[in-house]
Amino acid sequence: MKNFIIIVTSVIIMSLTIGTVYFQKSIKVKHPPLSHKIVEENGQSSPGKLEQPQPDPLQSINNETISYSLQNNELNITLNKGKDWVRVPLETDQLFDGEYNGNKQQLIDGSYILNENRLAFLYSEGPNWDSKKIVVTYSINQGKTWEHTVVTDSFPPIRFRKVDFLNNHFGYVIISGDRTMSQEFSTVFLTNDGGKSWTETNHSGNTRLISDGGFIDESLGFLSFGTINPEEPDLYLTKDGGQSWESAVFRIPDEYQHIFVSAEIPFKEGNHLAVLVNQGPNGDYDGGKVKGKFTSEDNGNTWDFVEEVKPNEAE
Repeated sequence: MKNFIIIVTSVIIMSLTIGTVYFQKSIKVKHPPLSHKIVEENGQSSPGKLEQPQPDPLQSINNETISYSLQNNELNITLNKGKDWVRVPLETDQLFDGEYNGNKQQLIDGSYILNENRLAFLYSEGPNWDSKKIVVTYSINQGKTWEHTVVTDSFPPIRFRKVDFLNNHFGYVIISGDRTMSQEFSTVFLTNDGGKSWTETNHSGNTRLISDGGFIDESLGFLSFGTINPEEPDLYLTKDGGQSWESAVFRIPDEYQHIFVSAEIPFKEGNHLAVLVNQGPNGDYDGGKVKGKFTSEDNGNTWDFVEEVKPNEAE
């Protein structure tokens, strides 16, 4: 009898064991569906979080090999048509600071330099609207390192702004500000050490609104005035690096009086200087785009009319 009970008990235990194993194998574990994923800082996907949108790829403002982008409130530079980008260490709002109401999708003409030897940007900065620093941020190693130099510590709200270099050492900054109606203050700064330091020249004495300016060499420079209803060219020149300025004389034929009224920046042409004089903002002669070409044999003191220049010839 005792042996019978032992046998029955053993059979029951074995049956329970086999049944338990079979039951466990028949169960399939069901996992909840995965949510959207995001890529975390370590590059691994994490469940339960939405994927963050990525910024659009940078696009050059034009098709030039050396160009820039103002996307994402950043100034980025490319030297190879957008294959690689370098961020410029400044705030984009500073580039349009002052008296400027134009297009902020592109940099202000004349306020920057983009070439293989130098990248440079002219702007104002500071919390005080009436008096701000004028700064040039530049790189001479294609954006690997950047320098910030103060042109002047205090300047009124800037309107006209232009920076350029004629070589690795000599450069100029032309700025204007404190505009009241058709009058303003304008001045010129020069550098002879590649932009590390700047020295202000003497003033021209002209308080009309400046339209352009530039230097031919380290001594000879020009400032062109008159942007509101000009009646004749108003060009000032210096032959001593800004120590003194004088007004140039234009000999305009009678038939072109009050037509060619705003001088652009002179340039060297052979053994003399040449300049294009446009019709100003309200010109309507032959469509308003024709310019007059003048030449000077005395380094810019006097100018004689040569010919009309059509728009495609002036480019």
